[in-house]
Amino acid sequence: MSDHAEVPLGPVGAFEPPYYVAVFSTVRTADQDGYRETDTRMEELVRDVPGFLGMDHAQTPGGLGITVGYFRDADALAAWRRDAEHRAAQRRGREQWYERYTLHVAKVERSHAFVRPEG
Repeated sequence: MSDHAEVPLGPVGAFEPPYYVAVFSTVRTADQDGYRETDTRMEELVRDVPGFLGMDHAQTPGGLGITVGYFRDADALAAWRRDAEHRAAQRRGREQWYERYTLHVAKVERSHAFVRPEG
């Protein structure tokens, strides 16, 4: 089981550094057949990766999508990269769902969060 916290709305909270982020930015094709189901399955799978901390998503009206995955260490990120279902989804994404994408992986050395107090 992962050690991430469920966040009902808003960005994933700050974690104690160091940890890793994978920033996946996409522009999709018109052919999205099967995308939603696969995306849901990938979110289920990644939550079971030991060291997975959480995920943020954003989509612009113009079609740019950004997903940021947070991982406790490089081993957790590598485990996700090696997952067989994830690799199959990556192949299908290149063949069908993505016009283009970029992936950036970084080690986070500083992190903080702000939440406005209620009232």
